[in-house]
Amino acid sequence: MSDALTLPAETRDRAGKGASRALRREGRVPAVIYGGKEEPTPIHIEERLLVRQLDTGHFMNSIIEIELDGKTVRTLPKDVALHPVTDRPEHVDFLRLTKGAKVDVSVPVVFVDEELSPGLKKGGVLNVVRHELELVCEADKIPGEITISVKGKEVGDSIHISEVELPEGSESAITDRDFTIATFVAPSALKKAEGEGSDEVTETEVIEQHAETVEGEDDQVVDGE
Repeated sequence: MSDALTLPAETRDRAGKGASRALRREGRVPAVIYGGKEEPTPIHIEERLLVRQLDTGHFMNSIIEIELDGKTVRTLPKDVALHPVTDRPEHVDFLRLTKGAKVDVSVPVVFVDEELSPGLKKGGVLNVVRHELELVCEADKIPGEITISVKGKEVGDSIHISEVELPEGSESAITDRDFTIATFVAPSALKKAEGEGSDEVTETEVIEQHAETVEGEDDQVVDGE
């Protein structure tokens, strides 16, 4: 899990677009803390500190401890609205975390053991279908990333969610299908030579197989709706 981040904040006395614009001119970003069976709390935070935390790359998957009126409120960022031209943060939604709460998060995937994959050693290509996994996690056990080993994988193989050992306290948010996370595609050098009886799978065949798999998953989703 990513380390908890701290943000000092102040309560917003006034709401509305005019008040929000005034705060932004002062280098502050309007925000709100909601959830936990409590009334929403409007706050504002320093833009400079917020941008610094956004630049860490794991802000959305981190517990944010907001220091407000001498108390610390544990939260999880749920949305950051950015200006369409300047990309400056304009508003942030924080979900208040309560003891034992579970939250939906998107956690990045990291692949390891590439040197132990026969397919990759032959020149195969790792085709990542999902760079993040949607998980339901216990609020105090949010993983910073999900590590997946490609050991033993050959060209033509795929990695599905059922193969991934998720950390304790985490489960997939998608439970109606065994979706694909990555496939192993053959490069041009591994295509079957014309007239040879090779058993190797061509890149075109692997891509077609992958397309059929994804199409099948989409059909299952439609059928389930």
